[in-house]
Amino acid sequence: MQLILLSGGSGKRLWPISNDLRSKQFIKIFKTADGQYESMLQRVMRQIERTNADVPITVAASKSQETVLRKHLGARAEISFEPCRRNTFPSITLAAAFLHDKRSVPSDEPIVVCPVDPFVEDQFFGKFVELSRLVVEDAASIVLMGIEPTYPSEKYGYIIPSTTEPISDVVEFKEKPDATTAQKYIKRGALWNGGVFAFKLGYILEQAEKILGFRTHEALLENYAALENISIDYAVVEHEKSIKVVRYAGDWKDIGTWNTLVEVMETNFIGDVRADSSCRNVHVINELDVPIVCMGLNDIIASASPEGILISDREHSSYIKPLVETIHQQIMFAEKSWGTYRVIDVEHDSLTIKVTLNVGSRMRYHSHERRREIWNVIEGRGLIVVDGDVRSIGAGDVIELPRGCKHTVIADSRLKIIEVQLGAEISVDDKTIFEPRGVSKK
Repeated sequence: MQLILLSGGSGKRLWPISNDLRSKQFIKIFKTADGQYESMLQRVMRQIERTNADVPITVAASKSQETVLRKHLGARAEISFEPCRRNTFPSITLAAAFLHDKRSVPSDEPIVVCPVDPFVEDQFFGKFVELSRLVVEDAASIVLMGIEPTYPSEKYGYIIPSTTEPISDVVEFKEKPDATTAQKYIKRGALWNGGVFAFKLGYILEQAEKILGFRTHEALLENYAALENISIDYAVVEHEKSIKVVRYAGDWKDIGTWNTLVEVMETNFIGDVRADSSCRNVHVINELDVPIVCMGLNDIIASASPEGILISDREHSSYIKPLVETIHQQIMFAEKSWGTYRVIDVEHDSLTIKVTLNVGSRMRYHSHERRREIWNVIEGRGLIVVDGDVRSIGAGDVIELPRGCKHTVIADSRLKIIEVQLGAEISVDDKTIFEPRGVSKK
């Protein structure tokens, strides 16, 4: 068995604590036994390692999330990078082709696909062995995991089984109905589609060739931007006749909206938040360096980050996406392998950023052709490398970096820098990476 974890999506429903670079799966909101916080991705990985310790894991993710993904995963999984976001079917097929062509996984190998954001107990992941077994035994072309619903949700697809047995044939597969229709499905014994699929590797590659026109990793990667933007539900599952479903009766939450997120938060407030005793059912996440004060509020969700501020009642918080899609702005915060950066000020021909490097970390050795930079060190100590020359830096130092110079910084301690970028065309794409060769220390 091989496991593919889907880590795509921009997480717009959890704005403003998520953005295109830091999607919902990277947000650290789950408290661990030692009092620290871990992300959805880290929590799921830990559960899988407990229940499926020897199963190889491949994470399917956007190339734009490479840095933060490696920071959260370390070396615990392979990564199949999408050059751009398409949808679940192209993403799954690209990962499957990666396993077949680059890792020599045979065509008859069972593959289980799972999103990174279910909030479940370990027994959920223990079911993967059963899904895999049914695939190996050729019980069906696709095996789904069906979640016993607790209410007529409009947010999930529905699987209608032929029986109420733990394993059943699938009569119909329906995508996200309205609440009235969902209630009718539930009366027929319908299950929520939890986004977990199992199939043989060769099966999905055959579907890729038939639907997308390509099946090799090289061809899929080369033509990825032009592939149809379609989910595996619409592309494959709704048209497949040979489907079985494995019933899951445990607790399950898809943490894709604020309403579901606050249900699993162990504390009502994260960050600097003050609330008086009149507040009821109020949840606040504050990532800013200023306090939030709440008084006389009921059933409210609030969040403040460098991306913006959200204030909503719980019921309406699930419908944030259309409003957020109208916002077009510079990404204001991102995690990097070496630390974080936070945008402080944006002007037409300048960008001011607060850069924080972790102890012992370093940036890639790089240059910019269309901008110059001024670095003001405000805390810590380290080394700066400019065109191969090395010197020590510390709080109070100012470094000017002209266009085209190769540079990096290495943190001996926690290092904070105010970086001012100056130029008519400031862009994240204006970066050339170099190997740090021939470095001489002064």
